[in-house]
Amino acid sequence: MAHVFIHGLGQNSSSWERMVSLLPEHRHVNCPDLPGMLDQKEVTYNCLYTRFVEFCEGIDGPLHLCGLSLGGILALHYAIDHPEKAASVALINTQYQMPKYLLAFQNVIFRFVPKAAFQEMGFTKKDFIQLTNSMMDLNFSKQLHTISCPSLIVSGRKDYANRTAAKGLAERVPDAELQFISDAGHEVNTQAPHRLAEALEAFYEKHHL
Repeated sequence: MAHVFIHGLGQNSSSWERMVSLLPEHRHVNCPDLPGMLDQKEVTYNCLYTRFVEFCEGIDGPLHLCGLSLGGILALHYAIDHPEKAASVALINTQYQMPKYLLAFQNVIFRFVPKAAFQEMGFTKKDFIQLTNSMMDLNFSKQLHTISCPSLIVSGRKDYANRTAAKGLAERVPDAELQFISDAGHEVNTQAPHRLAEALEAFYEKHHL
């Protein structure tokens, strides 16, 4: 089975390199690049999700999905819509009901960030604002109980903005496991790759994945 690691907004596929290097060699890993996936399509969540589904459908067999933030939202959405393909899901600092106030505040901050600061992230400043605006009404609360695959919820202890969502996911997703990663904030994959790799591998081994 293939493992798909989906990065967060403001990251790229290389953000997983250190963490992935710590997993056993037999893990077959895919790290898609979200900006590249859009291939000049309109930068909205719906377009991105459509391209992500196409990417997953292009991989034979069930998938182990692991996503951070935006990547976690895509993984969660896919696990709900395609239970036959989702063998497991690991959601890191992921919201299941978009906090509109937080997205709005984030967009205000984006407007004051120089355009050059976005260059290495793959999305332009306009793309960032347009994408986050298109996510305002996302709400998976009513579908969380339908997730049937083994599920791991991960939260960085210093990511105060997303800890409540992590606890909510753990309560609503059937038999989900909740793991807090010490000394990590939002970007757990780059801030605590060793601890994240250990948590993921323990989860996979527990469920014989």
